[in-house]
Amino acid sequence: MSDTEKLQAIGAEAAAFQGQFQSIQLATTNAQGLPEASYAAYVAHEHKFYVYVSELATHCANLRDTGRCSMMFIEAEKEAAHLFARKRLVFQCAAQEVARDDAKFDLVMGLFFDKFGKFMDVISKLTDFHLIELTPAHGSYVSGFAKAYHLNGKDLTQVTHRNDQGHASPDKATQQKMDQLA
Repeated sequence: MSDTEKLQAIGAEAAAFQGQFQSIQLATTNAQGLPEASYAAYVAHEHKFYVYVSELATHCANLRDTGRCSMMFIEAEKEAAHLFARKRLVFQCAAQEVARDDAKFDLVMGLFFDKFGKFMDVISKLTDFHLIELTPAHGSYVSGFAKAYHLNGKDLTQVTHRNDQGHASPDKATQQKMDQLA
């Protein structure tokens, strides 16, 4: 398999990985620039992610006010081969609210109903909830120890190694141990 084919396979693996989740981890900043971690249920549509969030959650104001966030999918600890090498997929995103009178609002809310069922009957009518569109600009995927990649380009399908040299080891013995983990 060529290097190009290997990188394409990594891109396909990253796409399949994100499909395993119903929620995303969010990193946002407030008006004072202080970071805040949270999560939200999401749906995906046309290479964008959507969250339907309440004003009671601090990330709602952060997303609306700053227009940006980082989002992450991460492998469960119990499923990881090693805690220090959990699979994870991270995107840097632009965030924009979708107005309730926008046709896209109804389309995306239909996806939320399909994915989350009757619970959406309750929260879809609550006016303190806002639909936020998250558009990834670039990303990274870590598939294991010393297996880190950048995701760029249209639809983030351009995959490159984050560092072709891997981790820097002080001696041959350490390098051999790291190679066994990879």
